[in-house]
Amino acid sequence: MELRTYIVEDNATIRENLIGTLEELASVRSLGWSETENEAKAWFAAHHAQWDLAIVDLFLKQGSGLGVIDACRQRNAGQHLVVLSNYATADMRNRCKALGADAVFDKSNEIDALVDYCLALSEEPRPQEPGS
Repeated sequence: MELRTYIVEDNATIRENLIGTLEELASVRSLGWSETENEAKAWFAAHHAQWDLAIVDLFLKQGSGLGVIDACRQRNAGQHLVVLSNYATADMRNRCKALGADAVFDKSNEIDALVDYCLALSEEPRPQEPGS
C-alpha cells in the first residue's frame, strides 16, 4: 500500500531530500507540505481522513511541531504521526509521545529507521474508513 504522506518541515533542502528518499525507498506518496504550525493545522483540518502518515519537525518557521501533534490527536485508526527532528532527546521523545506521536526519529542518525517504519506501515492493510 502506498502511504499518503504529509510533511511539516520548514527547511526546503531537508524536505526535498526527505520526500525524494521516502518516495523512492518506502512506498510513500507526498500529498504536500507546510512550513508553519498554522498551515499544517489548517491542512489537517481540511483533509481529516485523506492521509495515512504525517511527518512533523519540531522547530518550524512559525509555531511548533508540538502544536501540530496535539492538533492531530483525534486522528482515525490507521493514521500515523511521527516526529523527525534534530532535537530528539529522551525528554522530547517522551513529550511527543504523550501528545500522541507514534514514533520519534532523529534527523542526524535515524533516517534508515524512518524508512523501515514507513515500509512496515505500507505492508499493513488500510483500515476501513467510516462510511465506506
